[in-house]
Amino acid sequence: MAVRRMDNVGIVVEDMDAAIAFFVELGMELEGRGEVEGAFADRCTGLDGVHCDIAMLRTPDGHGRLELARYRSPVASGAGPRDRPHNVLGTHRVMFAVDDIEDTVARLRPHGGELVGGIARYEDSYLLCYLRGPEGVIVGLAEQLG
Repeated sequence: MAVRRMDNVGIVVEDMDAAIAFFVELGMELEGRGEVEGAFADRCTGLDGVHCDIAMLRTPDGHGRLELARYRSPVASGAGPRDRPHNVLGTHRVMFAVDDIEDTVARLRPHGGELVGGIARYEDSYLLCYLRGPEGVIVGLAEQLG
């Protein structure tokens, strides 16, 4: 077997505190914060002079993790507009199962959460939506019905 599990999804952010607040409001738990730098970080990333603040968050069930990174050096490069449409090649979105989609959207709005479209019903199974979170990352929310 090549893959044992998916360990985490990484997101590069500019405002670490705002990103942490967004994902904590979503229901994730902050495991810790730290700094990464030196030869290990340079080799792993393929960059020179890496100095990075990181924060690791986990889902309440302990199975999913999100790593936020804020690069002090080299400075993070812009990857285009932060309001890119949903069909751009590359990372599509990060999806979370939630208990109450409307309440979750309402709680995330003060933290910069902005619906991409609207809340949609998929048959009698799910309510789904995409919202733009920190740094323009699209976050999917799914509420299972019934």
